[in-house]
Amino acid sequence: MSLEIVEIMGRAQQGVTQPFICRGEDDQVYFVKGRGAGRRSLICEWIAGQLGLRLGLPIAPFEIVEIPEQLLAVAMRDDMNELGVGKAFGSSKMPVVELSVSLIDQVPEDIQRDVLAFDWWVRNADRSLGESGGNPNLFWDTGNEALVVIDHNQAFDPGFSALDFVETHAFRAQWNALIGDWVEQQRYVDRFLSALSDWATICNTIPPEWWFVDTE
Repeated sequence: MSLEIVEIMGRAQQGVTQPFICRGEDDQVYFVKGRGAGRRSLICEWIAGQLGLRLGLPIAPFEIVEIPEQLLAVAMRDDMNELGVGKAFGSSKMPVVELSVSLIDQVPEDIQRDVLAFDWWVRNADRSLGESGGNPNLFWDTGNEALVVIDHNQAFDPGFSALDFVETHAFRAQWNALIGDWVEQQRYVDRFLSALSDWATICNTIPPEWWFVDTE
């Protein structure tokens, strides 16, 4: 059973997809991406997120949520077609601040390398950060002093640029440590293969309707 959304509270102003801010039947708040995000985006989000969890990345809790038709019928918004009805992707709203350059040193280097290696593996370049800012899709939980990772909708990018990735990734300072340590590379290969052992299970949990562009 998918978690049902019971209230549409607003919409985020940041991010390309501008997810809707919703309350679930569990009384928790979620950032929800639906029809407007695109089917491919939702599938990438789900698959990459599941692989990341299996690698032990500190990804914000996420799940497939259900948008009931009657909720959209009473919503006083003119952008409900971008949310749509049915299955959507929901990521838990957490008390965090966006990761800045000044906070990077607080992230343990092994976690930095994990995120860097994972993004390279799944061809996710949507993790840029520099002195002038960026869009890292990384947050810092100040209460627990821990990294929080979100947004994998641009994973598996066929236009992925290795050069841009190495030059712009938030944790690019760890690149030389990765490519210069053959033993460490083999450890990552083993971890990636272990995560892929659940590939069929991950794909089978994708809502069938997400595989079709036409909602009908």
